[in-house]
Amino acid sequence: MKAVRAAEGGVQLVDLDEPPGTGEILQVRSASICSSDLIYISQGSRHILGHELAGVRADGSAYIVEALFGCMECEQCLNGNYNRCPTHGERALGFSADGGMAEHFRVPTARLVPLPAGLDVRDACLVEPASVSWHAIRVAGATPGARVAVVGAGALGLLAVAAARRAGITDVAIEARYPHQIEAAQRLGASGPPKGEYDVIIEAAGSPASLARAVELLAPGGTVVAIGVYMGTIEVDWLSVFLREGRLVSSLGYCRHGGGREMEDAAAMLAEDPEIVETLITHRFPLEEAEEAFRVASDRKSGAIRVVLEP
Repeated sequence: MKAVRAAEGGVQLVDLDEPPGTGEILQVRSASICSSDLIYISQGSRHILGHELAGVRADGSAYIVEALFGCMECEQCLNGNYNRCPTHGERALGFSADGGMAEHFRVPTARLVPLPAGLDVRDACLVEPASVSWHAIRVAGATPGARVAVVGAGALGLLAVAAARRAGITDVAIEARYPHQIEAAQRLGASGPPKGEYDVIIEAAGSPASLARAVELLAPGGTVVAIGVYMGTIEVDWLSVFLREGRLVSSLGYCRHGGGREMEDAAAMLAEDPEIVETLITHRFPLEEAEEAFRVASDRKSGAIRVVLEP
């Protein structure tokens, strides 16, 4: 069985005797490359990569993998906040545990989310990052009438635009670096680059400069929500936040809430608006071309937004 393992300087296609993971077997149909996968490689991971996954059971039914496993026993997990599980780091697919960028992957049954009608399993790997952005909009408390700005126009930033628009917010700006990102943002309904101050700023780039820019855009009483991943200590212009009585909020993954799972919400958004998938998935490769797929995904100027591997 073929799988994609992190290797020094990139990835390698390997043969496995058994599917990675634990639980029931899912035939993987789509696995997209996240910037986190690139970080895991740089941090020395040698696990099978992949946490943005969708596939089919033996009976042909299609599912998305809810990749935040948690222990499912602690108070946070039992309350639906499995993204806050103290043991989450021990189960991070591709970093501390083998992921599902393979022909088959074993998944706990409780972490399978059925595909809604209208969403192709070849596109459904996009639900996982969409859930991350959906969670950020919900954590921010963004409602219609709010001014929302997104800093960073990678997949998470663009999906935050889509999630904000889905929430009924009409004034959504985004700061993008490359022409293909600007074009994608316009397709998703962004109004253009940020101008003035904003009630909610989604920091989606994960760099000190992008966090500083988010603080610059903060309106009095506003909220900065960071979904970018920082691997160490960062500096913040606290006086600017303090004088505006603003909030800095971290947003980790996705979870369950009173109305259901956020992954179900994100899947419904993608199923009902095909333009999102058409805009975000820019490249597809067979699993055998994983090295080239990762090369394209890591080249910010290549025009890639989300690169999908199809086992």
